[in-house]
Amino acid sequence: MRELRYNPLTGQWIMVSSTRKKRPWRPKDFCPFCPGNEETGYGWEVLLLPNRFPMLSFDAPRPERDGFYRRARAIGQCSVIVETPEHNIRDLDELSPKAMIRVVELWKNLTAELKKNPRVAYVSIFRNKGEEIGVSLTHPHGQLYATPFIPLKVRLKLENSRGYFKRYGECLFCRILREELWSERAVYENGDFVIFLPFFASWPFEIHIYPKRHVQWLTQLSRKELAGLADALRVATGTLNTVLGREMPYTMMLYQAPFRGTYDFYHLHVEFYPILGENGKIKYAAGIEMGTWDFTYDGVPEENAEKLRRACGEVVKRIDARGKCFT
Repeated sequence: MRELRYNPLTGQWIMVSSTRKKRPWRPKDFCPFCPGNEETGYGWEVLLLPNRFPMLSFDAPRPERDGFYRRARAIGQCSVIVETPEHNIRDLDELSPKAMIRVVELWKNLTAELKKNPRVAYVSIFRNKGEEIGVSLTHPHGQLYATPFIPLKVRLKLENSRGYFKRYGECLFCRILREELWSERAVYENGDFVIFLPFFASWPFEIHIYPKRHVQWLTQLSRKELAGLADALRVATGTLNTVLGREMPYTMMLYQAPFRGTYDFYHLHVEFYPILGENGKIKYAAGIEMGTWDFTYDGVPEENAEKLRRACGEVVKRIDARGKCFT
C-alpha cells in the first residue's frame, strides 16, 4: 500500500508506504551499493539507483475515497545517490574534489530532468549520516525525493521570503547572508559560497551554506560555482567531523525553489542539522520541539561558531580547500 494522506491541521502531506518495513538494517556481510552487485555493476564513479523501498512512485495506485479525510496518489520518485564506489569513505570530506564535483553535477542534472516532469512539484535532495540518525546502509550515499507537493517547511520559507521581499524589495536570504558574513558566526568562504552557523540555529552546531549569487536552482550554477559548492560541502562535513573530535551524525538538506511558478525572491541553500551537543551527547528533539516545532538552544551560538572556526582551520589544511576560514 502506498498513498499520501493529508493532515488538515497542519496542511502537510504524510507519505505512507508499507514497503518501508522491509528495509535491511546494516547488513554485515553484504553491501548492495558496492561495485559488482546486481544493481550496481562496474565502471561507475557516482551512481543513481531507484530506491527499492520507496515512499513514492510514478505508477502508484489511486487510493479509494475515505469520507472526510483526503488521500492522494503517492506520485513521485525516490532515488539513492551512491556517491562513490569506495565503501570505506566515511563522509564527503574524504572524497576528492573531483569526486565531490561529480556528485553535485549529478544533483544538477537530476534537477534539470525532473523540472521537465509535470507531475513533480518539488525535489528534495538530502543526506543522512550516522547510526544515531537511522542510516540503514553505511556505504556513502544521499537520497532524492521528487514529490507532487511542496513540503510544509519549504512553503513556510517561501511565505516568509515573499513577505520580506514585498516589504523591503530584497531577498531575505541575501539579507541574512549579508548579516552573517560579517558576524562572529561566519565559518568559511570561498569565491562563491559561505558557511555559517545562523543567528537562529536550532541545533548546537547547525551550519548553513549559501551561494553568494542569488539563484533559485542548481541548474543556474556555473561550472565554477558547482566546484565552489563541492568545496563548501567538503569543508562543512570535515568541520562537523572535527569540532568534537569524533564523527558527527547529521541530516543535510538542499533547498531549491519549487518547479511550478515564479520564485525570484527565493534563494538556493543547504542546511546541516548535526545532533550532537558540545558535550558530545545527542540533542533530542523532545517535548517542546516535537510538540510546538519551536526549538531550544542549549548554549551560545557564537561560542559554538568559534569552535567550528577552529575546527575549520584544521580541515582547510587537510583537504586543500579553495577558500579560507574566518578568524
